[in-house]
Amino acid sequence: MTHPAPDTQRRKVLGGIAGGLVLGLHAANTRAAPAGKPIRIGSTLSLTGPLAQTALLHRIAGESYIDIANAGNGLLGRPVEWVLLDDQSKPEVTRSLYEKLITSDKVDLVVGPYGTNSILAAMGVAQRHGKIFIQGSLGIPKLGTYDMQFPAAPFGPNPEKDYPLAILDCVQSLPSPPKSVTVITSKFPSAQFMAEGMREAARQRKLQVPLYLEYEFGTRDFASIAARVKDANADFLWVGALGVEGNQLLEALKKLDYAPKLHYYLYPSPGPLLALPEAKNALAHTFFEDHPPFSNRDGVPKLSPMYRARASKAGVQYTQLDAQATGTYNVFSLLGHAVEATKSLDDKTLAQWLKKNTVDGVFGPQSFDGPFNHGPGRMLTKQVQNGKWVVVWPREVAGAPLVAS
Repeated sequence: MTHPAPDTQRRKVLGGIAGGLVLGLHAANTRAAPAGKPIRIGSTLSLTGPLAQTALLHRIAGESYIDIANAGNGLLGRPVEWVLLDDQSKPEVTRSLYEKLITSDKVDLVVGPYGTNSILAAMGVAQRHGKIFIQGSLGIPKLGTYDMQFPAAPFGPNPEKDYPLAILDCVQSLPSPPKSVTVITSKFPSAQFMAEGMREAARQRKLQVPLYLEYEFGTRDFASIAARVKDANADFLWVGALGVEGNQLLEALKKLDYAPKLHYYLYPSPGPLLALPEAKNALAHTFFEDHPPFSNRDGVPKLSPMYRARASKAGVQYTQLDAQATGTYNVFSLLGHAVEATKSLDDKTLAQWLKKNTVDGVFGPQSFDGPFNHGPGRMLTKQVQNGKWVVVWPREVAGAPLVAS
C-alpha cells in the first residue's frame, strides 16, 4: 500500500475541483457557488507513524466531504477549508498542533484526530479553549468527559460490555459454536479496554479462555505471540489489533503452519487484511459497509464514487467505503448540520444544538443525549467473503450469512 507523502508541516485542503466527478455529482445543483471568507476547520491526522495506513482512509474521506460541500453551497454560503497537520501518530505532537491550530492559525472550528490517545490529547486543548470537539474514534466513551465533545461513531456509552456480547452472539449462532476463546491485544488503550470486556463476556458465556495476552503498541515481530496462540489452540481467536497488526500475526501463524478456526480483528486496516489469503472468513466490527441498506443513507450516494476513485488513485488496496472512512466523513457532516441549522460558528451554540437534536447521517439517526454525549450503540459484525467485507450480524441488516472456516 502506498500513500502520498504529507506536506512539510501543514496541508490546506481547499474544496474545489474534484474533476468531472464532482461536477457530475452536482450538475443539478442550482445554488450559488460559495463565496467570501473561508470557514477554516482544523485538525490533525497520523499522516506518518504506526497509524498512517488507516489515517489515509480518514484523510481521503475528509477531503471528499470538503469538496462535496464546496461544489454545493459550502457552509453558510462560504467555502470550507481544512487545515490538516501531521501528528505523526504521537499524542504529544497532537497536543502541540491543536494548540497551534487554535492560537496561531486561528481556525474557526476544530474536529478530532484519529485514535484514542491522540483524541484525548486534542480534547484537552479543545476544552481549555472552549471549542466544540466532534471525534470519530474514541473507543473508550467514559473518557469523553468534556461536555462539548461529541462522538461521530455510534459506539454507545458501554461498548466494552455490549460489543463483546454481540460478537459472541454472532459466532455462537453457528451450528458448531466455539467453546473456547483466546484473547490477545495491543496495549493501545481502546484495544485493551475492549479486550478486557471480551474476556469478561467469555466468562459470562462460560467459554474457556486458555490465553489472554497483551503486546506493546507498534509490535512488528509476532513470532513468539503466534507460538502461544498455536499452543492455546482455542476455537475462536479474538485480536485487539490495530492497522496491519492482524496481518503480521496471521503471517507469523502461517510460518507455524497454524490457521485459526474462527478469528476476529478489532480495528484492522481493511484493505491489507482483506488481501491476505490467511484472512479468509476473518471478522471485524463495523458501523457501515457499502452495501444495502447502509449505502442508501444520507450523503453516501455522492460520497461513495468519489471515495472509491480517490482511494484507487492513492493506492489503497480496498477502495470501498467502510466504517473508518465514513467515520471521518460523519465528523464533518455532523459539524456541517449544526452550522447550517444554527447559522452560527459559535462553539457553544453548536454544542447546544447537537445535544437537543437527532441527526440522520451515514450511520443512521444519531442523538447525543446519553452518557458522555452518546446515543445508543450500533455495533455490526463484518466478515471477509469472496474478496469483500460484508456485514453478517445482526441478521436483519446482514448482506450475507456468517461463514465458518
